Amino acid sequence: MFSRNSIHTSDFQLFYFKLGNGKEPLLLFHGFGQTHRAFNSWNELSDQYTLYLFDLFFHGESTWHNRLPIEKKDWKKIITIFLEKEGLERFSIGGFSMGGKFALAALESFSTQTNRIILLAPDGIKTSFWYSLATYPIAVRSLFKSMILHPNRLYKITKALKALKFIDNGLLRFTELQMDTEEKRRRVYCSWVYFRYFKFDLALIAKLIHTHKIDFVLYTGRHDKVIPPENMNRLLKHLPSTYSNTILEAGHNDLIDKSFLLLKN
Repeated sequence: MFSRNSIHTSDFQLFYFKLGNGKEPLLLFHGFGQTHRAFNSWNELSDQYTLYLFDLFFHGESTWHNRLPIEKKDWKKIITIFLEKEGLERFSIGGFSMGGKFALAALESFSTQTNRIILLAPDGIKTSFWYSLATYPIAVRSLFKSMILHPNRLYKITKALKALKFIDNGLLRFTELQMDTEEKRRRVYCSWVYFRYFKFDLALIAKLIHTHKIDFVLYTGRHDKVIPPENMNRLLKHLPSTYSNTILEAGHNDLIDKSFLLLKN
């Protein structure tokens, strides 16, 4: 059974889609440029889980109306509204890429209610220099916005970075694909700027996982140029090796499908 739902206030409207009738509720957050449909291959888990598939802000049908960036305290309030509406007390959380930030923020706020967290090449573990540069200093942020509106400036910069070998070809292709229309470029700007306060104390995250005996599952792709496995070391060094950490023969875009096969088994 598949149903479309939403929660909203004057600041936001967040859509999510409920699938299955499994015993364990699983909240899933997709990556940049995706919607809830990114987890279509996980539909077969609906006998094990009740899946809650979210459209994150600036993606799919969800909207963020507030002119201020979303903060973790805002996300806590939003998830609280969701949990009350669905009558959920305990649940599991999953996040891919950008969705990893939202998964980690949910874990941070609801660790006592979390059974399991499944992270797939999550953002939020290691922040890149370019991300910090584009989102924090006001002057540079204005420059970044101008590149969104005037893509020729962006293409010149990426061409120069490629020539100087400051950017991997695979990562460059991913970037170009995500910014080849004005709509996509605006989504990049909004996602980077409005989500910039989703930063984490990784020692605290690890402590919460250990203290509350949360089942931790991590999947990364050996050929992932966007969020490579070594980016996870800043979190993993705080966790015992007994927690699940699997490096798949995968790139960034096929991690969801390939990890599903292992979760199913």
